Order: sequence, then structure tokens, then C-alpha cells
Amino acid sequence: YAWDANEEYLFKAMVAFAMRRYSSKSTTQISNVLLCNVTDRVSFWFVVTDSSKNVTTVPGSEVEAAIRMNRNRINSAFLLSDKTLQFLKITSTLSPPVEPSTPVWLIVFGVVLCLIVAGIVFLIFSGIQKHKKKNKESTERENLEEKVEVTLENGIPCEALDLKPGHINGVFGADDERFTSL
Repeated sequence: YAWDANEEYLFKAMVAFAMRRYSSKSTTQISNVLLCNVTDRVSFWFVVTDSSKNVTTVPGSEVEAAIRMNRNRINSAFLLSDKTLQFLKITSTLSPPVEPSTPVWLIVFGVVLCLIVAGIVFLIFSGIQKHKKKNKESTERENLEEKVEVTLENGIPCEALDLKPGHINGVFGADDERFTSL
């Protein structure tokens, strides 16, 4: 950023503009803004003199208030921001808080509502699956009951034995005997 006489003139003009807007007096001129100790790094301090008495300086509190009030205009003139154009002893202006396009409560409400709807859908689908599984099991039982002849001996249901080769009869393979031996 090249700081030259034109940039100094623009800065003085912006400070004079800020002082005129703040005090509502049209007496502050560019010549009333004095820059002192200008360095290559664009660092300096300045004073504003009273135009009616060219020797007296304007109180620092008035200059600070004028710059704080017109800081955005000064930053815009130099295409800078509060982070790049720093005034010592003058706190940077805080930008207003960002208002979201939708209120926060509406977002929270939407999330909670979506969770509730997802839970209801889950319960419905799991109920349908359980019902289908239960119906499938009952039809399988009915099919098995139709195929297998159940005989009752001594009041205990006994299934007909499947005598295919390789089939182990569980009655004779059990170690513990449930029935009294004959």
C-alpha cells in the first residue's frame, strides 16, 4: 500500500469530514488536521486544531467520538477494515450480531419434530415386520402340523418318527430318562 501525499490528503479530508459530522460545525478544514511522525509503515499520530483559534487543539475525547461515529466511512474510503486500519485508544466498532434468516426456536422445533416422526415411522415398520414374521411362523407351524401326525401316548404328544437313514432318534440318544423304564 503506497502512502503518499494524496493518501495523506484523503486521510485529513476524512478526519475533517468526521469532525464536521460530529460537531455539526462547518468550521473544521483539512488544514486543521495535522499528521505527525509519519513512518514508512504508515504509522503516525494526528491532532485536530480548532479553526477559530488555529493554535488550540480539539479535545481527544471529541476526536475519538467523531472517528468512532464515522469509522465505517473512513474504512470505506481506504478500502480497509477495523482489522487493517487501527486507531490506538479508539476501540473498534463491533458489527451488529448476525440475525439468522430463520429463528433458532424454529430450527430446534424442526429437529425435534423430525426425530419424533422418524421414531414413529421406525415403530410402524418394526411392528409390520414383527407381524409378518409372526404370520410366517404361524403358517409354518400349520404346515408342519399338517405334515406331521401327532399321536398321543399316555397323554403325551409324540411325533411320528422320520426313519430316513442318518437320522438320530432323540428318544434313545438322551442320557437322562424322562420316562420310567418298562
